Amino acid sequence: MVWVLSAVVIVIIGAAVMAASGRFGAVPPLVDDRPAPDLPEGDLGPDDLRSARFAVVARGYSMAQVDAMMDRLASQLGQAPAEATDQEQEEEPAEAVEDPGKTR
Repeated sequence: MVWVLSAVVIVIIGAAVMAASGRFGAVPPLVDDRPAPDLPEGDLGPDDLRSARFAVVARGYSMAQVDAMMDRLASQLGQAPAEATDQEQEEEPAEAVEDPGKTR
């Protein structure tokens, strides 16, 4: 009787392992139902960054959400120096005209 019970337990454990690995059919795709950070469209300001909240997962924050925020900020900050250079070129100060009678 012990042998039969042992065989039944082994079969049940084997069936559970096969079911968990997807051998009896395809496992449905993973559904990501974590809330995404509520950020405005366009440029982000300091208050937007302070109020950003990410979904907490088993090992900390959602890496995908944090990576997306970092990519967005990197592109925004990369555009800022180019815009500043364009504005500086447009606002070139007029050269000072020296008074010929004035000595230094």
